Amino acid sequence: ALASAIEQVRDELHRTRDAATRSAGVAEAAIFDAHLLVLDDADLRSAAESVIASGGSAASAWTAAVAAAARDLEAVGDDYVAARAADIRAVGDQVLRALAGEPIESMVGDGILVAADLTPAQAAALDSDRTTGVVLAHSSPTAHAAILARARGIPMLVAAGPPVLDVAAGTTVAMDGSAGELEIDPDEETRQRFAGRAEAEADRRREAQVRAHEPARTRDGTAVTVAANVASTEEAEAAATAGAELAGLVRTEFLFVGRTSAPDIDEQEATYLALAEAMGGRRLTIRTLDVGGDKPLSYLPMPPEANPFLGLRGIRLTLARPELLTDQLIAIVRTAHQTPVSVMFPMVTSADEIAAARGLLADAIDRVGKGSPPGLQVGIMVEVPAAALTASTLASDVDFFSIGTNDLTQYVLAVERGNEAVASLVDPMHPAVLRLIEATCQGAGERVTVAVCGELASDPQAVPALLRLGVRELSVAAPAVPFTKEAVRSTDLRQN
Repeated sequence: ALASAIEQVRDELHRTRDAATRSAGVAEAAIFDAHLLVLDDADLRSAAESVIASGGSAASAWTAAVAAAARDLEAVGDDYVAARAADIRAVGDQVLRALAGEPIESMVGDGILVAADLTPAQAAALDSDRTTGVVLAHSSPTAHAAILARARGIPMLVAAGPPVLDVAAGTTVAMDGSAGELEIDPDEETRQRFAGRAEAEADRRREAQVRAHEPARTRDGTAVTVAANVASTEEAEAAATAGAELAGLVRTEFLFVGRTSAPDIDEQEATYLALAEAMGGRRLTIRTLDVGGDKPLSYLPMPPEANPFLGLRGIRLTLARPELLTDQLIAIVRTAHQTPVSVMFPMVTSADEIAAARGLLADAIDRVGKGSPPGLQVGIMVEVPAAALTASTLASDVDFFSIGTNDLTQYVLAVERGNEAVASLVDPMHPAVLRLIEATCQGAGERVTVAVCGELASDPQAVPALLRLGVRELSVAAPAVPFTKEAVRSTDLRQN
């Protein structure tokens, strides 16, 4: 019975992942890869089977095994590892429902959904045409469910507090996901105020869509490139349709996850060329593999790390496994001989790492044997505070910087962005974060372009600040491209 339930949930997760890929994107749907790994956990299954062998029922055995595994993770003392206990509990509940013969939990309803929390599967199952918003008593803006809802255009408020669970069904609720405002049973004046905001937002969206393919210039005439973050050909096509001028971030992890071995050079090249075609020949900024530590691969075993966010990840991992990086660079060089390409190295801390990465890139160019591809640019992700503070030194080795504000924020503020307990401290507009962005722009000088590819780039309230600090490229999710362009057009750099 347990084996059958696990296989049933495996099928459900694959269907959920496919649906989430279509509605939210490959990067967001990769959340379910972690859930599939839970089902493959031999220790978890063995623990349950031991209880069954002793006479326990499948349900009680599975419940005990899941509870023990989740407690072990929570006891590690590391925020990220402890947060993965939520994945185990979510999958555990799905298997229990399958054992009980219960149907998949329906999240279909009209209006604003109020709940304690949502699992990623529940968020992926929401009907965006019927669910106009979500209010959660708990969770955080960077929780898996919040990421999925946001990618699908469903407004969400998190950490609203337990009292919201007492709101009776059918109560009128007014919410503004952008401003973080919630009004329970609002009076007529408040209703009109929220309705006015909604109407104005609808007008702005219509105008943005009409001008989506026009260049983005500030009121004082400064040109700003608006690009898209992509992780599949579907997202690349959506980006081109939305008016993106290039792919500012190609997350190559989608090629490497959910499989038993790394893709070979030919498969990688074919994928990059397909992305270029989907983008209509626009430049691709291909980030080299960004895994390790907090984002493991099943075929790349690594020892446990006490602080995975500070461990062997990004460029650190691929320099430690140069054969993996070399294959990827050969595929990128081949692609760059056929279409405009920039290569970007993640999690860079020092000039020595750039030198080592460029050395492998030079070797890849030699092995391809056609010389350096015309127009090939080299850049780095600025996610580590040390890179921001030494930008003037690093600038001599690169053509561009791309600031990953999600990671930079968590490193500057010492706040793990997936930890619900400290969600209120996650503030990418914190003065310390902005000062590091400013330091990056100043260190870049006139020659090196500075981009932002974190979520802050699509925040209309943040765009003016970023541009005034010196950022000249914003890379956002495809649906946000038209609205980010409008935010640029409404900015005047002559004003403080």
